[in-house]
This record gives sequence, C-alpha cells and structure tokens, in this order.
Amino acid sequence: MTFMESHPPRPALLHRLPACVPIVFLLCAFALPAHALPRLHRPVKRRHLLVGYFTQSDLYYPTPFYVKNLVSSGSAEHLDQINFASGSVVNGSCSVGDVQADLMTAYSAENSVNGKADESASKFRGYFHQLEELKWRYPRLKIFISLEGRAADFAEDAAPEHRAAFVASCVNLFLRGEFAPGVARPHLFDGVDIDWESPQQEDAANFRALIEEFRRQMNTVRPGLRLSVAVDQSPDRLPGTDFAALAPLVDEFGIMNYDYAGPWSATTGFVAPLFVSAAVPDPSASIERSIARYKATGIPESKLLMGLPFYGYGWTAVSEANHGLFQPGRAMRGDQPYHSIRAFAASSSVFRDELSQAPWLFDGQNFWTYEDPVSIRYKVSYAASQHLGGVMIWELSGDTADAELLNSAYGALHRPLRASTFSRVLAMQAHPNLASPGAPTSRNGAAPVSAVN
Repeated sequence: MTFMESHPPRPALLHRLPACVPIVFLLCAFALPAHALPRLHRPVKRRHLLVGYFTQSDLYYPTPFYVKNLVSSGSAEHLDQINFASGSVVNGSCSVGDVQADLMTAYSAENSVNGKADESASKFRGYFHQLEELKWRYPRLKIFISLEGRAADFAEDAAPEHRAAFVASCVNLFLRGEFAPGVARPHLFDGVDIDWESPQQEDAANFRALIEEFRRQMNTVRPGLRLSVAVDQSPDRLPGTDFAALAPLVDEFGIMNYDYAGPWSATTGFVAPLFVSAAVPDPSASIERSIARYKATGIPESKLLMGLPFYGYGWTAVSEANHGLFQPGRAMRGDQPYHSIRAFAASSSVFRDELSQAPWLFDGQNFWTYEDPVSIRYKVSYAASQHLGGVMIWELSGDTADAELLNSAYGALHRPLRASTFSRVLAMQAHPNLASPGAPTSRNGAAPVSAVN
C-alpha cells in the first residue's frame, strides 16, 4: 500500500438507489428477483476505530515481526481492527497470499501468542493461526482480510461473466475459512477489505457491481460481516465512481492519506501533510483537502478512515535552503519504518511544520519526512474533530517496540485536542491571504503552543 508497492490511483462505485418513497421502492423490488437486490448493511453506532494493517512480508524482515509483537507492545489492547495484507487476487479467484507465511510456518513457544509451540502434525499454523490466538485473547478485536492484486486482474474478475464466481472464491476461502483440506476456520476473518488500485472510468459500473456482489454473498454467510474499501488520496483518481451509491453497502472507506511526496519526486516534501503549504505546487495535496473532497461525494463522515503512515522517505544531496524542505535532492530508494528513522534523529536536526505539525530531519545533506507522536496526535485529533469513523495505519511493523505512534493515535482518539485548535489553520486554508509571512517552522521537535493545548 505504499508507493513502492503500488503507486497511486485507487477504487470506485455502485448504483445509486432512487430517492424514492417506500411505494416506489416496493415497485423496484417487484421488478427484480430477490437475489438480485443486495441487502443494505445497517452500520452499528460505534466509537472511532483504530485500524492497523499487518503484512505477511513482516515474516521476512531481518528481525521478523510476529503477531505476538502486538501483544508485547500493548498494541493489540488498543486496536479495534487488523487488516491482514494480503489475500491474493489472480487468475480469476482469491488465494492465500503466501502459504508458507500464512499457514505453514511453525511457531515456537517463544514467538507464539499463546506461549505454546505449534504441533508438528498441525495443518493450521503460520500467521493465520497466530491471528486466531490473538482473537481468543482479545475477543472484541476484528480481523479483516485485505484483497490485493493488479488493477488488470481486478478489472477482469469484476466483469459480469466472472464476477459471481470470483466473489464466491473469496467468500469460501476467507469467510467460510476453507483454507485447505481438513482445515476450516469459518470465524477467523470478520470482514473483507478491497484494495483495487484503482478502477477507472471504464471500470466504474463493474466495480459497483463487484461491491454489490460482495455484500450479497457476505450476507448469506452470517450477519455482521463487514466490508471495507481502500481508496486513493482523492476521489478524482477514481473517475466514474458514485461514492454516495457505494456508501450504503460499504462499512469503511480507508483513505490512503500518504505518499503525497516520495522518491518519485526530485524535490523533498511531506509524506502526509495534514494541511497544504503555500510552497507546495499542488494546492490540493493535503489530508484536509482529501477528506473534504470525500465528504463532498456523499459518503457519511462516520465511514471515512484517515490513513496514517508509519514509515517515511528520504533524499540526499539536498540544498540547505529552508532546512532542506521543498528543495531539490536525490531520492533514496524505498521507504524506511518509523523506528529506523527515529534513530537517525541523533545525528540530525529535527524541524516541524507549523501548519501540519509534520516533522522532518535534516543534517545538512540528508532529508527525511515521516510522522512522530506529535504529528500523529495532531492529525488524529483533527480526524476526531471532523467526526470521522477513525484512522487506519499502514503498517503496524513500522512502529517502535513500545508502540510509540500507535499509543499516540489511541490517546488522541480518546482524548483529542480541542476542535478550536484547528480553527485558525482552517481559516488560513480557506483564505490564503490571511497566512502569516512569519517563519513556518519550529526547531528540534518543539511544537507551537497552539498545537499541544
């Protein structure tokens, strides 16, 4: 879900229910067979969600990231939902993304959630078994399977002649839990997250129909199964999508509010700025503008999740002007997790953008954009002030061993900064001529008083 894994654009649509009175609705119902009408999902009133992605590639890091790490760090106690990435979408069906990581890796007592080694004869091991153990320990925690694949594969699978069979393969595998012969875990996953990046104008009708088919088939499995869709920074990148029509069928829209700047750019910038800076060429490149645009599509704000990156990007050979910010440089390959970037601070100066509270590191040559506890608290508080459904994290292994960023997000969801904290900034965004010409940054991590009161 980062740029290096799949570069921006993202998802799409659904039919708009007629704005009709009950009589008209009944006429519509008689005109179609019952199975053709997806049952609308009535969302339960709930608190702000804290959602985190967990990827199977975490197993292959020099220091593997295990599900047990979520227990030892305290993250599992605070998370409401984990989106496991990923289930594979290829060749017209869903499949387990990495059989070795997800089903076959044997765990020792030391790295297992329940402190017991896997039985050698067991056919159900790996991350899936560990996630099952995590749910036993934290019963209210929900686990979704995130379906990922090439845009071309999604487009083919969403076509009318393939759609129902494709969805059935996903539902049978992940929601009925038919992982392998003799291995059935029908209650491991509580929902599906669709990460089609991204349907375009020609895909719009099929994408809408795909969401309808997922909802229809999920309703036949058991009540309460939830459906999430990952969407790009702007609805404009999903041309043709009727979000207002999608909204009744989808429980969560996870906005990928990151990768506003990165190694594809020859100029430094912020990976996830909350507010736009006057120095940025694209005046729409901010989380605040992104959320406003999604609200304008008709999606209820309670279904929107603000994306939070637990990683950052770097440039080298950067000019010293403006402490390296918005300056030309040579992009470093790939991203780095927050826990690695934090270690770089010892040999760098830390600066902070006054508007977004976004930090950056600069040592006179190397520049790093990332998030820290101050910026996370600030933007999560903004999400709360906008009455969003919550936030979603890409991805959990980027945090420190004591869950520094996640704890900041959790604290802000439950004890956010006052909404008035953002009033002046929002006024400046609406009327750029009100912006103060003064210094835009504070040094060494110190946030302006207005940001922390």
